[in-house]
Amino acid sequence: MKVRLSEMKPGEEGVIAGVLGGDPLTIRRIMEMGMVKGEKVKVIRNAPLKDPIEFEVKGYNLSLKRDEAETIIVEVKRRSDSPRNGP
Repeated sequence: MKVRLSEMKPGEEGVIAGVLGGDPLTIRRIMEMGMVKGEKVKVIRNAPLKDPIEFEVKGYNLSLKRDEAETIIVEVKRRSDSPRNGP
């Protein structure tokens, strides 16, 4: 399932599928920080007002503003996508 990085909850993990639209300089800066296609990303926590959001990518923690995280599309496997155990 593909979602925006800003929609993920703390503890969720996924693989970056791409960076969309927005200011070219902002997109370049985001990609220089390691948010590139194919990279694993995990949500660590949201600030009290959900801005900024802290992520783990390439072994380090990174905080992005919510509007920056909205430009990043992630392929995430949510719990509901996992096969159920038992009948």
